[in-house]
Amino acid sequence: MILKFLKQLFAHLDGPMVGLLILLLSLSAAVVYSASGENTGRVVSHLGNMGIALTAMLMISHVPPQRLMQFAPPVYLLGVLLLLAVALFGIVVNGSRRWLELGITRIQPSELMRLAAPMMLAWYFHYKQETLRGRDFAIAAVLLAIPVGFIAKQPDLGTSIMITASGFYVLYLGGLSWKIIIGTGVLAASALPVAWHYLLHDYQRQRVLTLIDPSSDPLGAGYHIIQSTIAVGSGGVTGKGWMAGTQTHLDFLPERSTDFIFAVFSEEFGLIGNLFLLLLYAAIIWRGLRLAAGTTSLFGRLLSGAIVLNFFTYAFVNMGMVSGILPVVGVPLPLVSYGGTSMLSVLLGLGMVMGMASHKKLVKT
Repeated sequence: MILKFLKQLFAHLDGPMVGLLILLLSLSAAVVYSASGENTGRVVSHLGNMGIALTAMLMISHVPPQRLMQFAPPVYLLGVLLLLAVALFGIVVNGSRRWLELGITRIQPSELMRLAAPMMLAWYFHYKQETLRGRDFAIAAVLLAIPVGFIAKQPDLGTSIMITASGFYVLYLGGLSWKIIIGTGVLAASALPVAWHYLLHDYQRQRVLTLIDPSSDPLGAGYHIIQSTIAVGSGGVTGKGWMAGTQTHLDFLPERSTDFIFAVFSEEFGLIGNLFLLLLYAAIIWRGLRLAAGTTSLFGRLLSGAIVLNFFTYAFVNMGMVSGILPVVGVPLPLVSYGGTSMLSVLLGLGMVMGMASHKKLVKT
């Protein structure tokens, strides 16, 4: 009886994917423990976030793709309305208006759009698949630009880039022409001077300049990049050992349990550890793409593909930021950095991927 219940409970999860995720989360708990200075309270909180996110992943995997499609428009509309509320009534924290006060708690509506935006675009392309035309791609681009514009205005460059990437993946997988992609890229490149002078905030321009020459402000804007690259390089081939990183435990490395946790990992586990982490991420992405390819509906393929590719983008941007090859944009390392909201959004997305693939299999049998 119990075995039957457990089988039904976990029926929509993919065994290999879950095994890879548990391995990555276990690694995350060990690194957060070291990065937090052996702070058991933070680790307990991190484990609690994992439990909530894994439970949410399990629950969302039971939702059929047809029901997810029904949720897409209202969830997208709710997200846009919440972003509008943030612009009008949001709380300013550290110079950014990103939070909405609800009395008992605060929420960051931009996190909702990480899934709502690709869901809406996948729903639109599924709805239009029989008569898909060029103007439909333009309409989809507008649907994407609305939340991205609100989020960029907050300002939150990191989240706006990630949502743009997730929307682009839906457009690309939906059949967007390479001519349009290349043409848009050329136009975007030509508009960079205008964006530099009129769209970017002062601190954002400073981040780009600091990336080019961190030594220009070693104790200010360049401090994060300098300390993180020192930590990454000092790990060598084998690393200094778990909880033995000097940059971390002598408090040189900032944001070491959140955005810069990859620097902690690199210092303690070295090149060998980094290769293992990269292989683990690659295995999750490969398995996710296999699951996405196996879904039968256009909505499922587009949404699953976008979620998995956006997972790759998160990892790439964070590692590039910490390694000094990309500007600092405040993107966490997925499923490794401390933080409940990011972990919840990532595991919810992967739960959708597994659920859509599993429901397809159950229908066929």
